[in-house]
Amino acid sequence: MDFSGTWQVYSEENLEQFLKVIGAPEIVVKMRKDVKPVMVIEQNGRDLTCTMKTPFCSRVNVFTIGKESEICSVDGRKLKCTVREEKGKLICETNKFTSVREIQGDEMIEVTWTGSGSVAARSRSSSPRETGRVSLTFDPRLCGRAERFWKII
Repeated sequence: MDFSGTWQVYSEENLEQFLKVIGAPEIVVKMRKDVKPVMVIEQNGRDLTCTMKTPFCSRVNVFTIGKESEICSVDGRKLKCTVREEKGKLICETNKFTSVREIQGDEMIEVTWTGSGSVAARSRSSSPRETGRVSLTFDPRLCGRAERFWKII
């Protein structure tokens, strides 16, 4: 499945509750609940780069399908995960949550859940997509910046 492109999130169901369940700081919950991020996804073979952009910060996760990687969560915490592809879906499992991302028609849908909470995000493509490419990215240097950013506020 080709996930490449620029995706504008337009709906996030249960986001505030989910952020509280995973222990995100209150400042992150307040800032994130009214912001609809832009996701930029690129793929080179099984190597993916996923950039989430908001007015407050950008978060980049880089990983390879099938290999353990370190990603940065929405509140700046670093987590180990392995992303796999099943039936056209990208599935990310960490010790804190599981996330499934898929394309349905012209939308990308991501459902993330933990023991007692879940969030469903819906995005629309805002750029032409190339067939045969998928992209998600992680850069631990940006996680450090985000952590410092949240501490400053």
